[in-house]
Amino acid sequence: MTIDEKLSHFYDVTIEDAQAKAAGILEEHRKALAQMTEKHKADSQENAQVQIKAETANARREINKALSAEQLTIKRDWTKKQNELKEKLFAEVKTQLENFRNTPDYPAYLESKIKEALDFAEQDKINIYISPEDSALLPDLVERTKAFITVSAEDFLGGIKATIPHKNILIDHSFAGNFQAVYKEFKFDGGPKHE
Repeated sequence: MTIDEKLSHFYDVTIEDAQAKAAGILEEHRKALAQMTEKHKADSQENAQVQIKAETANARREINKALSAEQLTIKRDWTKKQNELKEKLFAEVKTQLENFRNTPDYPAYLESKIKEALDFAEQDKINIYISPEDSALLPDLVERTKAFITVSAEDFLGGIKATIPHKNILIDHSFAGNFQAVYKEFKFDGGPKHE
């Protein structure tokens, strides 16, 4: 083998080796790029999922916030309407009480409540009061019940009040007392609270 042939052979072997090494380096580089591409895709998808979750959570918060504000507005409007209806209802009840006081049944009602109070007091001293508007009924009530009855200085819309001083007892069959108690306890979920 001549020197030229040796050089040519050395050249061919070196080129083949360099090409093989270059091909190996290129293949490793392609694999590394492919891995980087896959990692980048995975990271991008993961970031997109995180962003979607964050945006979804933010949207839920905004929706809940808007919903809470709307619920509060609805509750305020509902409460306002309930209060208006309650006032209207109790104005009507008050009118009905006033109308009842002008019926023939009212003196009989007072008489029955006075007798109940007398029966409750038994032998104890009792003070019985009627509302100032009922003062015209006083003589008839005294005659029918044989009780000492006083016209109260306080207007209580009708009915009677009685006290048994010895036992420190107040009997309140006044329309004002019952009216205020029912008004205070009234709810639109079926009427007054019962415990």
